Amino acid sequence: MDDLISFLRIPSISALPEHAPDVRRAAEWLRHWLAQAGLENVRLIEGDGNPLVFAEWTKAPAKPTLLLYGHYDVQPPDPLEEWTSPPFDPQIRGGNLYARGAADDKSQLYILMEAVRRMLRERGRLPVNVKFLIEGEEESGGEHIERYVSSAPAELRSDAALICDTAMFAPGLPTITTGLRGIVYGEIHLQGARADLHSGDYGGAAPNAVEAAAQIIAALKDRDGRIRIPGLYDRVRRPGDTELEAWRSLPFDPEQYREKEIGSPALAGEPEVPLLERLWSRPTLEIHGIRGGFTGEGAKTVIPARAVVKISLRLVPDQRPEEVVRQLEAAIAQATPRGVTAKFHLLSSAPANLVDPQNPFVKKAAEAMEKVFGRKSVYVRCGGSIPIVGLFEKFPGIPSVLAGFGLPDDNIHAPNEKMSVENIRRGIDAIIAYFDALGA
Repeated sequence: MDDLISFLRIPSISALPEHAPDVRRAAEWLRHWLAQAGLENVRLIEGDGNPLVFAEWTKAPAKPTLLLYGHYDVQPPDPLEEWTSPPFDPQIRGGNLYARGAADDKSQLYILMEAVRRMLRERGRLPVNVKFLIEGEEESGGEHIERYVSSAPAELRSDAALICDTAMFAPGLPTITTGLRGIVYGEIHLQGARADLHSGDYGGAAPNAVEAAAQIIAALKDRDGRIRIPGLYDRVRRPGDTELEAWRSLPFDPEQYREKEIGSPALAGEPEVPLLERLWSRPTLEIHGIRGGFTGEGAKTVIPARAVVKISLRLVPDQRPEEVVRQLEAAIAQATPRGVTAKFHLLSSAPANLVDPQNPFVKKAAEAMEKVFGRKSVYVRCGGSIPIVGLFEKFPGIPSVLAGFGLPDDNIHAPNEKMSVENIRRGIDAIIAYFDALGA
């Protein structure tokens, strides 16, 4: 665990410019580690953005080639006061490793790395060929890797991609993810008066940008969680009966989910739609933050001239990000009160993805996980987004195997993020078993 803990200590927060040196330090750490492990052609791929890390071992002729993907950047740790231990001082408590990036994605990337290193150390070779492609912008747009993969370089040619950036459905239950929601993420910028104004002198006449932000937000989604953007649901495809039946057979208690994972008095969202369908196969609209006006201690009676709303929509199969952006822009324009201008600035987008569970690389992964965990693998979807999956399918034309070892309560993107130490160990064993199965 020492190497993983050293990796987790690096605050590689790609969204914050002041951490750019730390992001590069994490990339350099990976380059050194992979070279020491026995990988070849290890290098940083520079470009407009954080460096990509590439490494390969291709000495298994006539055997499959796997492209192993992960990311070394992490989310900001705020709010710091809610962490039991500092986010970049990894601690093991109760069988869990606590740190920012513990589950998303440093430990899961490390599972792939350690599986390769162990086999090279103990056997001197691998039963398959592997290529690592690791990015440092997954949490902040991923533009560098998108440009690189879109150019379809020959060095990425592989039979399948293997990604450990998802979760098991329940402890001890091996899980293959077959669907990911897409995303549209951006900001609504609002402008009222030229500058903040005194609420006594100008109240009742001057437009309020923060108030306008609240009005726009309220117009985009009703109190039952239904999105009120015209046309948004037109392309939503309901899962097939076989998939829905498989979801209904999963060990899932909505009340326990509400109490243990959410911790709220009630669940939100479309009440007429079953919960797992809401989480995996329905679009969402969420507000992540509102900036504007005076938020310090004490009183300052100003009418805010400017406001910014951070907003995202999760998309499902058949929805098109560019079309959703147009629908969102039209809905914002319709909801903007007089005296205020509001513009949507797109920061990132990606379509939803579906993986065929009958693909032989997917089936072999399920069998390997069953062997290690002693239980039959289940197939689920994930409400999150991994944009690289769509790029791998669209450009190099390779299927993605999504076999993660996190747990639903790992607090990714939140305080006290964790990863089960046992899942890390068993995950390494499962990846080794997968490589052996493919090599045979």
